[in-house]
Amino acid sequence: MRKSRFTEAQIIGNIKEQEAGIPTAEVCRRHGLSPATFYKFKFTFGGMEVSEAARLKALEDENAKLKRLLADTMLNNVVLKDLLGKN
Repeated sequence: MRKSRFTEAQIIGNIKEQEAGIPTAEVCRRHGLSPATFYKFKFTFGGMEVSEAARLKALEDENAKLKRLLADTMLNNVVLKDLLGKN
C-alpha cells in the first residue's frame, strides 16, 4: 500500500479544521487534498485524537505481523504433514 504524504497529526488537524466550520472545499484547497481523499481520511480518522491514531497504527502493524507468523506456522504444519504422510 502506498504511504500517505500526510502524517496522522496533519490528517486529524485537517479534519478538525473542517469540523470547526471551514468549508470542506477550502480545507482541501489549503492542504492540497482532493475532496475524495479528505472524506476517506475523515472516515478513517474522524473523532480520533493523535495518540489514538498512533495506537491504531501500532495495532495494525502488530496484527499484520501476527498474521504473517500464523501463515508461516500453518505452512510449516502442512509441509510436515506431507513429509510424514509420504514415509
